[in-house]
Amino acid sequence: MPRRRELTITLKPLPLILSIALGLWLGALAIAASLWLADQLMPTPAEAPASATTQDAPHATTPPTVTQPPDAQGEMFERYKDMLRKQQLEQAAEAAQGNPRNLNSPKCQFWLQQNRTAPTDKSQANVLEFCY
Repeated sequence: MPRRRELTITLKPLPLILSIALGLWLGALAIAASLWLADQLMPTPAEAPASATTQDAPHATTPPTVTQPPDAQGEMFERYKDMLRKQQLEQAAEAAQGNPRNLNSPKCQFWLQQNRTAPTDKSQANVLEFCY
């Protein structure tokens, strides 16, 4: 039976410590270099609007405070308020249609139908009045 060879390992602490320290320093250096590169490639906040205006996308517009006069802002705000009011009324009408209590109310059914076929401010107000 052949005799097995023994492997002897001698541990030298100084080369081990130096190689671990070197690995840590190289890792830290790699992280620092990656962060620096990421910082160089990302646009700064001052450059972001300039790059957005150079695109030909329809949604890329400048802020309203920069290019639009105050009366245009007022018009936009009024349109925004109108859209919100219409959305609220539509949601209220949808909720009224889904409410089983309103199925038995002839006035609610009448105004819901009126609001569906020819929506006016009066029909929307009556839906809100009779369906809740």
